[in-house]
Amino acid sequence: MTKAELIEALANKLPLNKAEAERAINIVLDDIIAALKQGQRVNISGFGTFSVSTRQARTGRNPKTGETIEISASRSAKFKPGKQLKDSLNEGLTPPPQPGTSAAGN
Repeated sequence: MTKAELIEALANKLPLNKAEAERAINIVLDDIIAALKQGQRVNISGFGTFSVSTRQARTGRNPKTGETIEISASRSAKFKPGKQLKDSLNEGLTPPPQPGTSAAGN
């Protein structure tokens, strides 16, 4: 689903036109980004948690040349799905067979 499709879905489900739906989504995304920039975690109960992952500066290698390069420190966003989201994604799936049992059940 793209942002445009999300805007359309929101506009169809609420009494909003597309411009209002886009503004609402942009406000939510901007607030999530602002919190992450401040190093805060954003927990949306039942859905999941956004957090910031920090990587230290390190020495690496250019895979083509083998040359040693310095990789600067960086931050990235992480998402950990909540239990409710994971459960809904796995609803109706058959569990994998347990180790030591055959697929035929013998």
